[in-house]
Amino acid sequence: MIVSSATLISDLERRFDTTSDRVPVGDSEFQIMRPRNSDDLITEADYVRDERLPYWADIWPSSLILGARVLEDKGNGQSLLELGCGVGIVTLAAMSAGYDVVATDYYDDALLFTRANAWRAFGAEPRTMYADWRTWPAFEAPFDRVVAADVLYEHAYAPAVASIIEVSLARGGTAIVADPGRVAADEFLHECGRRGFNVQTETRPYEAGEIRQRINLHTVSRV
Repeated sequence: MIVSSATLISDLERRFDTTSDRVPVGDSEFQIMRPRNSDDLITEADYVRDERLPYWADIWPSSLILGARVLEDKGNGQSLLELGCGVGIVTLAAMSAGYDVVATDYYDDALLFTRANAWRAFGAEPRTMYADWRTWPAFEAPFDRVVAADVLYEHAYAPAVASIIEVSLARGGTAIVADPGRVAADEFLHECGRRGFNVQTETRPYEAGEIRQRINLHTVSRV
């Protein structure tokens, strides 16, 4: 059943204790609605099922840095795939930059918040799709750009993300993976090399209050 954007927003506000903040991304700013406390979303059933935790509901520095990087592009209607869209910060940046976006996540609620935030920002929604990296769906066409923020926090995700980029990236396209130094980052770079990709890394600082991070932007392309 297709739910209108106004109904979607009211349903999310009814189901969740939400907050809405103006979030700076590069030279832009987006109004982001999200659950007030991600810890409230932790369920034993999800954890027992596959150790899932609701990381999607938080705003991570890597997504802000990746969003700022994407805003530097001229999308011009090119296709962009986001892996792990969370509450939609990078997707909003990509839409603002002119990309035709497909936002994916392992949590259905993340897709709903991304749709709601896009509608509030632009009066339009991206295409969204539930996606499990272990059983990656087939798309009709490859993407000009693939992006992901802070997705290398489990060792198993290094080959998974590299494999998805391999099958999803168009010839001549590039992927950008933003990472603050998670446990699987080096393994991901190894997997990219093993698949014949070229990787160039740029490091950008993130500072907010007491938080100080250095975010690596790994740009992946075919040799």
